[in-house]
Amino acid sequence: MTTKPGLHPRNRHQNRYDFTALQQASPELTAFVRRSPAGEPTIDFADPLAVKALNRALLAHHYQVKNWDIPDGFLCPPVPGRADYIHHLADLLAQSNEGEIPRNATVLDIGVGANCIYPLIGHHEYGWRFTGSEVNDEALKSANAIILANPGLNQAIRLRRQKTPGAILNGIIHKNEFYDATICNPPFHDSQATAAASSERKRRNLGLNDNAQLNFGGQQQELWCEGGEVAFITTLIQESKAFARQVMWFTTLVSKGDNLPGLYRVLQQTGVEKVVKVEMAQGQKQSRFIAWTFHNDAQRSRRASSAAR
Repeated sequence: MTTKPGLHPRNRHQNRYDFTALQQASPELTAFVRRSPAGEPTIDFADPLAVKALNRALLAHHYQVKNWDIPDGFLCPPVPGRADYIHHLADLLAQSNEGEIPRNATVLDIGVGANCIYPLIGHHEYGWRFTGSEVNDEALKSANAIILANPGLNQAIRLRRQKTPGAILNGIIHKNEFYDATICNPPFHDSQATAAASSERKRRNLGLNDNAQLNFGGQQQELWCEGGEVAFITTLIQESKAFARQVMWFTTLVSKGDNLPGLYRVLQQTGVEKVVKVEMAQGQKQSRFIAWTFHNDAQRSRRASSAAR
């Protein structure tokens, strides 16, 4: 099953940024707003401080998140694309719930990051409860600061440190816990060298000098791991079998479509019940996530109906 690409209809970012409303929600953005050659308000997307200010304003205006911030050098995520993943996941969960998006779903965000972006969007849009796992202490501290700065979020989002290098689900999912879904934005590159080369290409494409920063930032665990996203997702698939009865849908973004055939083979070898691919598009960028489950249709429907009670 594959959905057609395109920005999700429930995504709040269908239109151009309303800079007047964004500046009202976050006055700090004003210092970074300038006019495009066409006379439209915009920011310099090659300036990491401007991109961070835009993200802060988007989260404040659309998702009522206050005091959002991340330390220097961490990923500054594009909010519209992150929201798309959440909305498409909601549609996937609705398929087992008589077409209704569940409002009491529990979701595990693998690698919640310093920005805590998926729990912030998912809780605001659908009231979901999140557990966020993270290997980096500074990222955990940042995500926790965001939660504490927004009353009510500490009842909806909890964080867990992944203490075992190389593990993904092991040590995070506890006995007797159940999650409706897991989400993941895995590290893409297979080495620091390839990550650096990618950064250099982006820098040249933006016409920046050698000393200029890129707006995406990124720590090692966010950008690369040994073997790249194929190795990471393969480990996730292999670990998922041990938690087959504790998770309805395992999902992960897959940056490169060429990686899908190999991942499908791993899924088949693991004995999953069903695999779904969802295509997404934000502007010129194509993306996708895959989802797999060990539950058959009847089991998923029973779980959804019992959770709704």
